[in-house]
Amino acid sequence: MPPQPPPELLSDPFLQLPTADGVRVVWFTEFEGDRHEVHYGPALAQRAPARTTRLSRTREDQNSQVAFRDVTPPLNGQPVPRPIWRHEAVVTGLAAGEPVPYRVVSVRQDGQTARSEVFALGPLPRPEAPLKILLTSDHQLKPMTAANAQKVVETVGPVDAVWFAGDLVNVPDRASEWFDDRRGNAFFPVLQGRAHYSVGEGDRAVTYRGGALIQSAPLYTAIGNHEVMGRFSRDRSLNSQFADPVPRAIAADQAEQMDFADPAERDRWLENQSFNTKTYEEIFTLPRSPSGDQRYYAVTFGSVRLVVLYVTQIWRSPSREPTIRGRYQERAQDLQNPQQWGHGQHIFEPISAGSPQYRWLQAELASPEFQQARYKVVMLHHPPHSLGENSVPPFTDPVAVRQSDADGALTAIRYEYPPEQDHLIRDLVPLLEEAGTDLVFYGHSHLWNRFRSDRGLHFLETSNVGNSYGAYVGDLRRPVPTDHSVSYAATGNPNGLAPVVPTIAPLLDAQGQPQPYIASNHITVFSIFETATGTISSYRFDTLQPDSPVIKFDEFFLGRPVP
Repeated sequence: MPPQPPPELLSDPFLQLPTADGVRVVWFTEFEGDRHEVHYGPALAQRAPARTTRLSRTREDQNSQVAFRDVTPPLNGQPVPRPIWRHEAVVTGLAAGEPVPYRVVSVRQDGQTARSEVFALGPLPRPEAPLKILLTSDHQLKPMTAANAQKVVETVGPVDAVWFAGDLVNVPDRASEWFDDRRGNAFFPVLQGRAHYSVGEGDRAVTYRGGALIQSAPLYTAIGNHEVMGRFSRDRSLNSQFADPVPRAIAADQAEQMDFADPAERDRWLENQSFNTKTYEEIFTLPRSPSGDQRYYAVTFGSVRLVVLYVTQIWRSPSREPTIRGRYQERAQDLQNPQQWGHGQHIFEPISAGSPQYRWLQAELASPEFQQARYKVVMLHHPPHSLGENSVPPFTDPVAVRQSDADGALTAIRYEYPPEQDHLIRDLVPLLEEAGTDLVFYGHSHLWNRFRSDRGLHFLETSNVGNSYGAYVGDLRRPVPTDHSVSYAATGNPNGLAPVVPTIAPLLDAQGQPQPYIASNHITVFSIFETATGTISSYRFDTLQPDSPVIKFDEFFLGRPVP
């Protein structure tokens, strides 16, 4: 038998859940190994052993962009398991403001060793520490993400944290999208400076490497619709499973007809037959809340109280073609088969008044940790205000309208979304305004735009990091139905606020007028929150012009500007 090639780490280490005197270090391998450690401190002489677990649902299929090694390449759409081991070590005895060098070491079963480069780690920052925090979202292996992260590092240097408002990858159970997609822009390589993605054609092509960000800065994430897998299957493609969630209440009704001897067995069945965030939750270690675990949570980071919500829904096509299982209808061929219904653009976790998440949020907003924080920031995925396509229909439970023929046979199911029942505008935003929240940060529509309410609450959507689906202004109109009992906004922000024009260097339209948004497939945008001054600065870069400068085009302040 030929000797095995030397072992490699599947990812660089990254930092999770810092505490007052410690932090967790996480990394991945494709071998279980005999020993995994963090070496840290002077001369890297101290040791922190890692706890190793195997990701339970990481798989690949014929749509995977990966060079298969230890699994048989799938040829018929049937996913195959891809064994990946996660290693997490807790480093303690740290002092705020005093970074410590570290590296990770993994020893394979044959005794051969893989080591990372040396990075720096630290605990939670002091409340008065001046911090630079990257605000980002919606990477999804999109074309400009590697350029975006690279320009962050080149422009502002290392950051102190990365806040990610959801949609990290496309299909969360597809392992290669996290680690080693052959196109060169998987999630971890982009944020660790190990990407290799080319933008442009021929001699004008430029390869971007991403930025080494999360090896030395903790990562806080929110759940977007692309962190949620639908009904589990061993036979259907991963794309098909991702697009096939069912509301939990529908699965619970089905469970009532079954005989489960063990409540845990019922819970597993419900998860498999509705939707889950299992791979996302297995990859990250985040703060926890009593009712939401790490799906929604709050943390104090320096002078900021960050509240992260689970606010998203399944994305379905707005097309009204009868063969489309969409946001406004069921497919004609599925009407007699409820197992195939998509149930419209249904919400995964309620945020409406009285829901468990809402009640938890009420308590959090009233807490001393929130009320006494210098800055109060809420991060979620779905936009309360946006010029993008995904701000329509309203964020509410779809109302099924059934049509039948004279014999009572079902002929159509359409879904309506009453605007007055929008959970974000009716319930969430008033609650945040009343509590004195400074900023609501989100993504989902793949563009940059921002808003400010009459009560001084800032809204920032800074998700044009990879591709854009457009800003619906002027002649660009959303594909909305006109035959419903309710109406939907075809253009503009459906929830009333006018967008804020960038304060420094807005892009201009064909008539030379400043645009209050950036919706581009070659200009990438990132935003930096500097806590010393309360400043949020947004920057743009034209990926097709690699020698062009990064331009700061907008700036605003949370609270009062600090002299």
